Amino acid sequence: MQGFFARFFVINCHPNLTLMKSFYKILILLTLSLFIYACEDTKNLTDNYTLQTSKEKNAVVNGNDISFSLKAKKNHPIDSIIYEVDGKKLPKTTNATEYKTTIQTQKLGHKTVTATIYTPEGLTTATTQITVLNTKAPKIYGYKIVNRFPHKTDAYTQGLEFVGDTLYESTGQYGKSKLRKVDYQTGEVFKEIALDNAYFAEGLTVYTDKIYQLTWKENTGFIYNVSDFKKIGTFTYNKSKEGWGLCNDGTHVYKSDGSSKIWTLDANTLAEQSYIEPTSHKSVSKAFNELEFIDGKIYANTYQVASIAIIDPATGAIEGLIDLTSLPKEVQKGLDPQNEVLNGIAYKANEGRLFVTGKHWNTLFEIELVEK
Repeated sequence: MQGFFARFFVINCHPNLTLMKSFYKILILLTLSLFIYACEDTKNLTDNYTLQTSKEKNAVVNGNDISFSLKAKKNHPIDSIIYEVDGKKLPKTTNATEYKTTIQTQKLGHKTVTATIYTPEGLTTATTQITVLNTKAPKIYGYKIVNRFPHKTDAYTQGLEFVGDTLYESTGQYGKSKLRKVDYQTGEVFKEIALDNAYFAEGLTVYTDKIYQLTWKENTGFIYNVSDFKKIGTFTYNKSKEGWGLCNDGTHVYKSDGSSKIWTLDANTLAEQSYIEPTSHKSVSKAFNELEFIDGKIYANTYQVASIAIIDPATGAIEGLIDLTSLPKEVQKGLDPQNEVLNGIAYKANEGRLFVTGKHWNTLFEIELVEK
């Protein structure tokens, strides 16, 4: 009997085992096929969509409407689309041809728009950049020269700031960079220290009892005691590209880096916290060099351009432009017009007086603004 059952089991069960193996093979092949098909469809979604806007050059005035649309290389059924403007999600839609929304932001400048597209084959994204412009044109100012004072021509001026009646100056160039305390009326240097030849000094600002001085490409800032110029610390740049200009409002420190960004720094650690992008009714500006904080606004001169922008530190709106294009004619002849340019803004807050100078200029000008 045992032999009979053994033979029965082999004869009757072996074919079933073969069928089961065949079934599993078919199932595995089918699963792999579906997986490959799904992967191919997901792959087909990559870069399939281009995000477009209804505005020329993707520029929209703050508070105005803009429409987004998707252009597809290959059409897929779309379940839904979620647009985000600088991380802020907009209501879901299924309309790929037109999505109208109002752009209202606190800070002007460049914003990233992302569309997350959900399809039966998976999801993908498309991005573009828009520019949010100021609602009105800046006021234009001319100037009147009130006073002229001597300025040392060895000073490649990078930073300029008053504390009371004393003028502090940072001068640049490799091998020539210095920190100075100056008598603004005579140009006499009361005190100075030289930086190591490896550093190209840039902007400075005096905050409480400390002087903060930037360097250009060395990713290093220096901290000094105001009283004796003793170096007491350093700081590095993390998010910002380079060191250009510095100023402060008594609570915050502001830093330009040559890009379109002016950074707000933590006053204690000097770490970048946020930024604005100076923006007019037409475009975003960049290459702001020397900075000065005056009556709630940032005054910033553009490198190689004889003008000063008046900027709202909260929004980045360029509210005014000071035209100084004729001022370089008032200094000594023979200067390099591309290099020895306007760079130096200092406000004597205790008397409400505005001063400007330039790199290697022989004159420090006191000016008065005249609205055009």
